[in-house]
Amino acid sequence: MEKWICDVCSYVYDPAEGAEGIPSGTPFEQLPEDWVCPVCGADKSQFSKE
Repeated sequence: MEKWICDVCSYVYDPAEGAEGIPSGTPFEQLPEDWVCPVCGADKSQFSKE
């Protein structure tokens, strides 16, 4: 699975690890539409494939 990086703060979403409230193994594309960066609050549109 591909990692995604926040263009605002450089937080990396790693599907293998998940995130707070998101189970490991969840692909970026399957995150809820209202999911935001846990560090800076940027929305999904501000992420790019690493």
